[in-house]
Amino acid sequence: MEIKVQFPSDGNTLVGTLFRPDGAVGRLPTVVAAGGWCYTKEIVLPHIARIVNEQGVQFLGFDYAGFGESSGDRRQHLDPWSQISDYKNALTYAESRDDADPDQLGVFGISYSGGHALILAATDPRVKSAVSVVPVVDGYNNMRRVHGETRFRDFENAILADRRERAKTGGGGNRIEFATQTPNEVLSVWPFARVNEVFTQLKLTEAPLHEHWSTLESAELLLDYSVFPFLGRILDKKVLMIVAEADNITAWDLEIEAFNKISSPFKRLEILPSVSHMSLYSEKTDTNIAAKHTRDWYATSFKK
Repeated sequence: MEIKVQFPSDGNTLVGTLFRPDGAVGRLPTVVAAGGWCYTKEIVLPHIARIVNEQGVQFLGFDYAGFGESSGDRRQHLDPWSQISDYKNALTYAESRDDADPDQLGVFGISYSGGHALILAATDPRVKSAVSVVPVVDGYNNMRRVHGETRFRDFENAILADRRERAKTGGGGNRIEFATQTPNEVLSVWPFARVNEVFTQLKLTEAPLHEHWSTLESAELLLDYSVFPFLGRILDKKVLMIVAEADNITAWDLEIEAFNKISSPFKRLEILPSVSHMSLYSEKTDTNIAAKHTRDWYATSFKK
């Protein structure tokens, strides 16, 4: 059963879809989830939610402020701390529902929000269980890798020029492409033609409100983003990290380094062989593998 919901977050109204197992009665463990770079709630999350529902766990996927159906004057702007605040407000909304168990709340994140899930596990005591899939864990090192030394300098210069323009004009700054078919010619945040191809297809088939660009300031904020200062604060939370062996986008070696720094003994690492970052979106068999690991983790980590 899918229920459209709305809830307040820092002056905005966020829109989400609550996936509740058919025939369920009473209060259920509830997971809140949002997506990665420029995602809307229709990308990947419904496929994860329906499999998670098989174990009697309900799942709330939502659009961040400024994305999809949610309000927000500054569209397509990714401030990770505002997004994390949206997550916390989603948890507040979930614990207020009479069909949710406020003592059994979890978070799910993938790619950029995979990092958010780790920070939430460290900073929000309501989170009992977290799943982090192919997370961004270190924005600066991630960007240096994917752009290479020459293009990374171009990337930094574009960000600096945008900051100077914003300071001069007081405006919202310039935009930058999410990804393009010609990454060596057109600057983007994630310079992979495959990213552009997959998300263009998702917009046509599943997520019509997806827009394939962000503010350039979003890229500047990404360079300052790191989960590492928070990992030692995850002491007693149950954390599953899922990484993809063929992931050349968010870099599975960085992800495993982050996993090893999580203090909690209640953690698990799943490495998906022959799976890439983008195949988690383009190949439902790969999506389902990650979803089943997620389902089984929540089934065992929430108390009965």
